[in-house]
Amino acid sequence: MLGLKRRTPEGERHPVDQMLPTGSLLVYGLQHVMSMYAGVVAVPLVVGEALGLSFADLATLLTAALLVSGLATLLQTLGVWKIGARLPLVQGASFAAVASMLAIGKGAGGGTYALQVIFGAVLVAGVVGFLLSGVFHRLLDLFPPVVTGSIITVIGISLLPVAVKWAGGGSDVEAPGFASPSSVGLAAFTLVVIIAIYRFLPTFFSRIAILLGLVVGTAAAAVFGMTDFSRIGEARWFAISTPFQFGPPVFDVAAIVSMTIVMLVIMTETTADILAVGEVVGRPADGRTVVGGLRADCLSTAASGGLLNSFSASAFAQNVGMVAITGVKSRFVVATGGLILVVLGLFPKIGAVVASIPQPVLGGAGIVLFATVAASGIRALSRVDYEGNNNLVIVAVSVGVGVIPIAVPTFYEHFPMWFQTVFDSGISSAAITAVLLNLLFTVGRSGRSGRRREAAIFAEGPTVGVTPSHDRPPQNVSS
Repeated sequence: MLGLKRRTPEGERHPVDQMLPTGSLLVYGLQHVMSMYAGVVAVPLVVGEALGLSFADLATLLTAALLVSGLATLLQTLGVWKIGARLPLVQGASFAAVASMLAIGKGAGGGTYALQVIFGAVLVAGVVGFLLSGVFHRLLDLFPPVVTGSIITVIGISLLPVAVKWAGGGSDVEAPGFASPSSVGLAAFTLVVIIAIYRFLPTFFSRIAILLGLVVGTAAAAVFGMTDFSRIGEARWFAISTPFQFGPPVFDVAAIVSMTIVMLVIMTETTADILAVGEVVGRPADGRTVVGGLRADCLSTAASGGLLNSFSASAFAQNVGMVAITGVKSRFVVATGGLILVVLGLFPKIGAVVASIPQPVLGGAGIVLFATVAASGIRALSRVDYEGNNNLVIVAVSVGVGVIPIAVPTFYEHFPMWFQTVFDSGISSAAITAVLLNLLFTVGRSGRSGRRREAAIFAEGPTVGVTPSHDRPPQNVSS
């Protein structure tokens, strides 16, 4: 079951399958957790704050995210039957779904009922993804780099307003004291600390710069009396996230469509991560490995929404980088990190501490975190070939349509509710537009050379001189 019999030609166990000493497992596993902890807690923080959840509910959502991340990581690294890539991949809540979840939550009126609608959509999307896992490679043509790059860029852009509002002290821009000098100053201080860590400290610290920025920013806020830790005492020391803690899932068709689109994007990202980590550890991922990894992703997602009060799961790209930098290839190291996450998810007080972080501190960190997502999309688009085709049109129109609900949140308020749920999300708008345009310009439109012909209006525009990337897996970004 655990794949311990896979050996190198010399008969020795492959480094991926090597069991390290307990001390090494704990140290390296904790390092993986520290490098992705901020990304795990950021998703429930963003969603919970936007839905107006109570402090207790927000703390519960945070611990549930940690628990699910740990269980999903164990499933991915150790594997059960034909589920799991059995590679050193860390799983966590995906940023790709945040924008759509915020749109779904807004349409449902916020609060715990909105969570039920989100969980219902996550559950169905996970099941659909699981059923498609075996044939997903045939759908990858719908998500070439020009499509995924556009979507990832819009994901980052759509999240930035959340960070800006946090930096001002809350989501209500009309509230007295919003964007006061003290709030903006605290956000700026946190941002400067994170930048300083990236610039002056060793690489290991840059991997946890967001986490360290949150800690230092919160400490500074405490010094100036801008924190409130009084409610931490209300949280229990130990508790298990019980199924349907926020109520049973509610199934809304428009929400399901929106989240299923996101699930396809997440599966594309996970495929890229699996291929990348396979190259890093010297065990190139074959079709069976990719399918197993996608099944683990989707099963974890379905279980999150159906039972465990959390969101869609995805492989974390930053941990792939951690494997490459440290050279520690054992999947049991990452599995140990999964166990640490499970333990953290069983202690609500930890979630309560995170929920107590002042919003301006979150804003300073969020500007870096969310803008990095957009920058990753731009980096992916920089590798796209724009010569002799209509890729520039696809990028321009899909990003433009995706920005509409970000720039004017009420733009579609006179449309039917199902339409609003799908198109109030910048990522859904961009994804649908990019996929349809890609099909429009690809199917039956090839010239003699087999390359897509570019419209005259763009024929003399500047060309990005990069190598075509149609045969490479899409570039990935995870939270």
